[in-house]
Amino acid sequence: MAKKPEGRFNSLNFFTIVCVMILIGTEIFGIAFAGAWAIAGLFELGLMVEYVLTGIFCLLGLWLMYKLWKSSVAVEPLYTK
Repeated sequence: MAKKPEGRFNSLNFFTIVCVMILIGTEIFGIAFAGAWAIAGLFELGLMVEYVLTGIFCLLGLWLMYKLWKSSVAVEPLYTK
């Protein structure tokens, strides 16, 4: 069973983290799509390779978003005592 967090939920920290995730997430995934398109176009790799690069870059973006969430929650805790 999961341990229930102790303390009171801090909605201000939650909304701050969500807003940061939206802002940074848009930039990360914009870079992923643009980067895949640019690399595939520059080297004339074709449409299928562009899709593969987009998938790889988006997976990397998801991993970065996960790391950002973990570090944001460490700085702005969701539960206060």
